[in-house]
Amino acid sequence: MSNQNNTGIASLPTGRVRVGVLGAAGYTGGELIRLLLNHPEAEIVFANSESNAGNLVSDVHEGLIGDTDLRFTDQMPFDKVDVVFFCFGHGKSEAFLKEHAIPASVKIIDLAQDFRIRGDHDYVYGLPEINKAEIQHAQHVANPGCFATCIQVALLPAAHLNLLKDDVAVNAITGSTGAGQKPGATTHFSWRNNNLSIYKPFTHQHIAEIRQSLTQVQGYLDADIDFIPYRGDFARGIFCTAVIKTKAPEEDIIETYKEFYADAAFTHYSDKAIDLKQVVNTNKALVHCEKYGNKLLVTSAIDNLLKGAVGQAVQNMNLMFGIDERAGLMLKASAF
Repeated sequence: MSNQNNTGIASLPTGRVRVGVLGAAGYTGGELIRLLLNHPEAEIVFANSESNAGNLVSDVHEGLIGDTDLRFTDQMPFDKVDVVFFCFGHGKSEAFLKEHAIPASVKIIDLAQDFRIRGDHDYVYGLPEINKAEIQHAQHVANPGCFATCIQVALLPAAHLNLLKDDVAVNAITGSTGAGQKPGATTHFSWRNNNLSIYKPFTHQHIAEIRQSLTQVQGYLDADIDFIPYRGDFARGIFCTAVIKTKAPEEDIIETYKEFYADAAFTHYSDKAIDLKQVVNTNKALVHCEKYGNKLLVTSAIDNLLKGAVGQAVQNMNLMFGIDERAGLMLKASAF
């Protein structure tokens, strides 16, 4: 356990990755702190939240009671950290960097969507299943979106086989934590409980990064990704189904899926049908395929807060600092 002075800034033992967390009071910030507190090679220097400065982290993230005496701080001592995580809402990371100077030596992992699409920046898209080597040498990483991660692990091996020639129908349902901690009409318990709805059909913001990765692997992508997102009446997890039109033999497809993920630290092909509880509270992504005539049904599942957000962000941190990719992420599924 690190010691803090009255500013909320920790003094650390040597040899560990020193971490700063911005936007630390939200769902992703709290889940990130939970992982980092149990990480064998990392230590939290500061958890920034202006509105909660001085308060115990465990007073906001009550699941951490007894685990830490860390307090939120309104300070941002970037000169004392090796890496900083941006747990901001979408659109805030780019604005923050225009107003604040972060030393060039400090690595950045951004959990928002601001830098996920290639452009006039040096951020590497942080999907280890296809960009591991680039992440290992990156100074800045744009962490993938939650829906995007789940859908990409379902479709990337098919893209590798050049199967995405016709429009792909994708349905995926997410837990309420995917909407963030700030209360809203569609996250209120009395509305969400025993309810189901869709939102942003065909227009979800993650489609662009999905298409970017599929194009990277297949070499082109003329087909549409017809994505319908669902709001689920559960707290966490994403379950996805994708339908691909193809005449390719089922055994060849399954063999390719297994080979594609053979060296992946957390993405696994399952010979059996999968369910959501197998991945909730883990950094795993599970994938399963079945052929029905000329239609390939691919199912995938992740925890939206872990493999879909901060678990993958810590996985990226491990890669960036030459740490065992699985460090701090060997978590038990809440299957029972």
